[in-house]
Amino acid sequence: MRHGDKINNLGRKTAHRHALMSNLAIALITNKRIFTTLAKAKALRTYIEPMITKSKDDTTHSRRVVFADIRSKEAVTELFKNIAVKVADRKGGYTRIIKTGNRLGDAAEMAMIELVDFNDIYTNGKGTTEGAKAKTTRRSRTAKKTTTKKEDNTSETKTEE
Repeated sequence: MRHGDKINNLGRKTAHRHALMSNLAIALITNKRIFTTLAKAKALRTYIEPMITKSKDDTTHSRRVVFADIRSKEAVTELFKNIAVKVADRKGGYTRIIKTGNRLGDAAEMAMIELVDFNDIYTNGKGTTEGAKAKTTRRSRTAKKTTTKKEDNTSETKTEE
């Protein structure tokens, strides 16, 4: 019986499960977004979020603790240099899981897990992006500046003649 057992064993023994989580974490850190089954994505979220929290404190000890879990120098460097800088002001919730439907072969529920701060399209849950707002304001300002410059140039050319 599994009374009070909160870990999802994913049908694997302990060593296999740790290796799976480590490999999924390395893939997520390097690619910022991966597609996997929903159960693995939920298990990965509980595995990687404490690592991202540890990466905010860039000390030798925290690097060694994270390296003990994922065993990849490139992934640890990426986590501490790039990801920790972007999530420094965030208190938690570094990942997002989006269901993508069922897999054709075995009808398993598939999901996309991604790092929240590295998604350019889906930044604030309201359907609009901050990048699009910046572009629209910049375009309107540019249009106003060009019209005033054209008017100034035409008045200068008329006075020179």
